Amino acid sequence: MDQRGSFTSRIGFILAAAGSAVGLGNIWKFPYETGQNGGAAFLLIYLALTFLFCYPVMVGEISIGRRVGLDAYGSYNKLGGKKWGFLGLYGILCGIMILSFYNVVAGWAFGYFLEISFSDLLTEENYGAFFGRYVVDFWDNLIFSLCFMFITAFIVVKGVQGGIERASKIMMPTLFVILIALIVYSLTLPNAMDGVRFYLLPDFSEITLETLYSGMGQAFFSLSLGMGALITYGSYVNKQQNILKSALTITFLDISVAFLAGLLIFPLVFSQGQSPEQGPALVFVVLPGIFQAMGPVLGKVVGGGFFLLLCFAALTSTISLLEVPVAYMVDQKKVPRKISVWILAALVFILGIPSMLSQGAVDIFSSLSFYNDKSALDFVSEVFSDISLPLGGCLMTIFISRRWNSKNMSEEIANGNPRYKGSFIESYINFTITYVCPVLLGLFSILIIIDKFFGLDKIL
Repeated sequence: MDQRGSFTSRIGFILAAAGSAVGLGNIWKFPYETGQNGGAAFLLIYLALTFLFCYPVMVGEISIGRRVGLDAYGSYNKLGGKKWGFLGLYGILCGIMILSFYNVVAGWAFGYFLEISFSDLLTEENYGAFFGRYVVDFWDNLIFSLCFMFITAFIVVKGVQGGIERASKIMMPTLFVILIALIVYSLTLPNAMDGVRFYLLPDFSEITLETLYSGMGQAFFSLSLGMGALITYGSYVNKQQNILKSALTITFLDISVAFLAGLLIFPLVFSQGQSPEQGPALVFVVLPGIFQAMGPVLGKVVGGGFFLLLCFAALTSTISLLEVPVAYMVDQKKVPRKISVWILAALVFILGIPSMLSQGAVDIFSSLSFYNDKSALDFVSEVFSDISLPLGGCLMTIFISRRWNSKNMSEEIANGNPRYKGSFIESYINFTITYVCPVLLGLFSILIIIDKFFGLDKIL
């Protein structure tokens, strides 16, 4: 039996990889990051960084995976030797830890979908207080997160074709349909255009150093870069596929969902006179009140639809996050896929318990003295996502330019795209990966580390 499998078509790979990119980062994190960083100014920074720097990194990751046809560790080890294998293990560790907190937030979304659709959540008087009680309730969080992890594992255990590719072909189109339907409704609300102006008309005075590195961190998190996910998915791609076109399509689909999520949420927020600077609780505290104002029937339909959308987006990403360590177990340890999936799913769920308890349930996890009294969820999210992903991307570009060689990458990209060699895009990608990304991503990584642990405002 072929434990690895492969994608059966270009569209299957694109939808699966886009599903990996599209997730809570687009619909939960992107809107609140935009709201906290000046609206349209942050949107422009995010789009520029995505196309100028993240796209070449994505092309590099897919190329590494396809060249070797192995997991992240196996790819780095085979192309660069054992001393580079650590970079693959680094990415696998990041994926596991990101999934551990990601599954907790996905459980919140799943719980809200059930509470809105089948219970009386929309009769609450204070949604901030409700969210506070909700995230402290350990048993509800345990059940909802466990259900989400089970669904994720059930899909991954089916393999690349029967599980990941098949689920992505259903969920990604459905996600777009729900998202566009909700946008059409949101734009009809009173004061919705105030939200559109905040989102689309930039105030360049809002751009700061924090805006720049927040945009880079968001782009890497959203596109699943720097942790081996696209190396792993690239290993399932055949040599006839055009990596450049596939990567461009994936990038476009990802930013489209993020853009549309903002176009949905900010009109909803401004229609109720709410502040867009609510932070991570934005969709859980502000939006239910907006759905409540729609009435008992329409509110359930629109609110339930939104959180179902959030669940679909989260699931497409949890699948890819789990697949990264599963591929390592199958390729390197020769553990059968089914056993690997269920062991790793259990491990990730257990690792997520501190994050689950960190919203007030247990004091020691809710306020970490060594991390500016932030929660365990904040610690895992910021260390393994905001810090580690740009750093992983930096190290990956150093690997390509200093060890594997950009010439070898060009040869791999030219498979399925003969016109690539000697083209302007080849020069641009090679230059960006060789000179720009190592310096830029390295600088961003240093700034993010300083800010998260010490605070840039206290130093500058």
